[in-house]
Amino acid sequence: MFHGSIVALVTPMHADGAVDHESLEKLVEFHVNNGTDGIVAMGTTGESATFDEKEHCGVIRDVVRMVRGRIPVIAGTGANSTREAIDLTRCGMQGGADACLLVTPYYNKPTQEGLFLHHKRVAETVPIPQILYNVPGRTCCDMLPETVERLSSIPNIVGIKEATGDLDRAREILKRCGDRLDLYSGDDATAMEFIFLGGKGDISVTANVAPAAMHAMCAAALAGDRSKAEEINGGIAELHKVLFVESNPIPVKWALHEMGLIPPGIRLPLTPLAVRYHDPVRKALKNAGAL
Repeated sequence: MFHGSIVALVTPMHADGAVDHESLEKLVEFHVNNGTDGIVAMGTTGESATFDEKEHCGVIRDVVRMVRGRIPVIAGTGANSTREAIDLTRCGMQGGADACLLVTPYYNKPTQEGLFLHHKRVAETVPIPQILYNVPGRTCCDMLPETVERLSSIPNIVGIKEATGDLDRAREILKRCGDRLDLYSGDDATAMEFIFLGGKGDISVTANVAPAAMHAMCAAALAGDRSKAEEINGGIAELHKVLFVESNPIPVKWALHEMGLIPPGIRLPLTPLAVRYHDPVRKALKNAGAL
């Protein structure tokens, strides 16, 4: 359903933490003009965990309005409460999103049966295409391939963002689910190989600062052109590393501010990038041609 470089969009903020709508629109245009294949609004990189429901739904509606149908918009609507996930997913659908991305419930550590029933309930309640999102490094909850296989039989569960960086995990899901589920990398460092295995694209942090290169790399990998994909990926590999020197989205928001695209605002409990990391991130931006 979706393919290529899908940016996990940051949410620009003023110094007081209020959403900067002008910069948000500037970012949307930046991505449309640089070939980004889709936008995830209000995902982890968008600091969704710090937004109340009204704010969260407002940003989704704003991004859909700003995109004006030019590329797909996927709304991040996961929560650790099934009721809240249903409410957010409904607002994503009503806000005009093309699909919703639902992270596994964090902190409460559900069983595999609990994960199955949670996603089944959301999917059956809200009839919008839904993409599962597995990122155990942040949620302390790992959706295993057998659970993904069970969920793949639900018609409007159409994909999974697999962010473990484990290519063997990707192989197993592909083997189990075949054509029933589209797979997306959630780990920029391994995204190229993930696509060569059969993934449809990358839901990317790096794409925030290097959208044209990420689009070109994903397009080359999807076309089976390993030489071209490796050449492009080599030019941005440093970014894949330095954008995670502190918790995402701390480094990427600092990088976008350095590029003049957003103000420096970020919401507690996240803090601005530590000074000792400024030079490494700046150097990676310059080497990738982003500065």
